[in-house]
Amino acid sequence: MSGSLRRAAELESRNEPFALATVIQVDRPVSAKPGDRAVITSDGRLSGWVGGSCSEPIVVREALLSLSDGRPRLVRIRPPEAPFERSQPGVIVEITTCESEGGLDVFVEPRLAKPQVVIVGSSPVARTLAELAHTLGYRVSAALDAPAERIPAADDTVALADLNSIALRAEDAVVIATMNRYDLEGVEAALATEAGYVGVVASKKRVDKLVDLVRSGAVSPESLERLHGPAGFDLGPSSQKEIALAILAEMVAKRHDVEAARPEEFCEPSATPAQGIDPICGMSVAIVEGAIIATHDGETYYFCAPGCRKAFLADPEGALERASAG
Repeated sequence: MSGSLRRAAELESRNEPFALATVIQVDRPVSAKPGDRAVITSDGRLSGWVGGSCSEPIVVREALLSLSDGRPRLVRIRPPEAPFERSQPGVIVEITTCESEGGLDVFVEPRLAKPQVVIVGSSPVARTLAELAHTLGYRVSAALDAPAERIPAADDTVALADLNSIALRAEDAVVIATMNRYDLEGVEAALATEAGYVGVVASKKRVDKLVDLVRSGAVSPESLERLHGPAGFDLGPSSQKEIALAILAEMVAKRHDVEAARPEEFCEPSATPAQGIDPICGMSVAIVEGAIIATHDGETYYFCAPGCRKAFLADPEGALERASAG
């Protein structure tokens, strides 16, 4: 496995968003070749190879935009003398001012974080829920209290005491299915997270008792509003597998409610990256750590490549005057 794919697998194992950029076509002479890849994380860091300083700033910019809008794009990087190509939906044409001739096409694919569910306990409902959640694209973690417990379909397993080590969001869920063995500890640990849905597999009488026990502690009324019990939509008398299905349906419904209540956060899976304009060539450059910069009269300017920065430093006033006139 290449270094870029190992990096991608590492990020996926931690459920962290990233973009995968793959060179699919080149016009010589360029330093990249078809199949070269790079991984770009949400902070703009690039690991891998997609052609060096002439193409990396463009790829980083488009990768961050793909993480922002959730859409892949084909990035066609061309030299100034190349025939005119019009950008269109899903296809970005960028002219680079680098002295290197040739061009390349890079496919940029966003890999966004999956919704997560943490399942506390290893009961039959818990094991079935893990399998069903996987089918719907959830990342599944198990939080268990005994070494002998296991959920085969879980992506990872932590001790119940370490449940808060899993970074959960409002669209994520925790389901306590311990068969009453350590459900109170599970509820308390779940409500200490940011999960928007906390479901308890138990009778109504047991859930009411759990609520009373939790309420007597330091849990706020707002946190208790996230508690659902008995977990799952009421399907009437149901088997263990049917209960798991009912819980999954309720989890999905809750996630959709969260997304609908905050559409601006889910239309843009991550923040749109700030951009600067290269005063030499006019190219948009993502403002990220490691960007090529120069400072003049207390202002910071961003550049697509070292060549543009060198040209700027040779005559900053003239470069800014020409940029404002253009």
